[in-house]
Amino acid sequence: MPRRSLFRAALRRADAVPLGTWVKLPAVESMELVALAGFDFAVIDLEHSAMSMETVHRHIGVALLTGVAPIVRVPSLDGGIVQRVLDAGAEGIMLPHVDTVAQAQAAAAAVRFAPRGTRGVGSTSRAGAWGALSREEYLRYGDEEVVLIPQIESAEAASAAAAIAAVDGVDALLVGAADLSTGIGRAESDPEVQRLIADAVAASHAVGVPIGNAGGATASSVEASVRVGFDFTMMSNDASLLGAAARAAVDAGRTVRR
Repeated sequence: MPRRSLFRAALRRADAVPLGTWVKLPAVESMELVALAGFDFAVIDLEHSAMSMETVHRHIGVALLTGVAPIVRVPSLDGGIVQRVLDAGAEGIMLPHVDTVAQAQAAAAAVRFAPRGTRGVGSTSRAGAWGALSREEYLRYGDEEVVLIPQIESAEAASAAAAIAAVDGVDALLVGAADLSTGIGRAESDPEVQRLIADAVAASHAVGVPIGNAGGATASSVEASVRVGFDFTMMSNDASLLGAAARAAVDAGRTVRR
């Protein structure tokens, strides 16, 4: 049976909002815990962590074996990182700070095989089941199932969201509200920031492309995301979830007096 994208399958579900989280810690047990918690996808974060490529490779393997869709956020298109994480079996690439159509086109080219793009063929990697997949199935999966998710993180990007989403090879967008709000010097709750986000959501939907966001680890955060119109959402990250649980445990323990 042809391999199918876990992330795309989660987007097609009608009964629940697709839920993800960031993975920033370099211990593969973190990905195991994410899977046991029931997340649909995890974004392995190479932009804001000190993870090595070997650690990313291991995270991807654990995710695939436990039924979690592994997406990797790369810091840039430089250095062949996209090629390496896709060879490692990542279901998709998330690219921060995509402000223009030209940047989205460059990202799409890096993710897709010729003639659509420039990704190199490496079917003896995990992406090709270590050579067990036929060349045809390996190429099909890379072109039809792997996802590219540009991040909308500036006023310029929000204004160009429809054109970015319409680029051949772009499969979803993710709004980065923190950078968007910081870029215009306003709080995330500011009406202008909220207008830019709403415009990006409407623009993405107008061309039939799903759009998501990163929020908190609460039901109210997910509910707020759904109200805005986001199609998927990310709930906190492994490090913050661990820290919050640790603080809650200590706070509970401190209520006991000798």
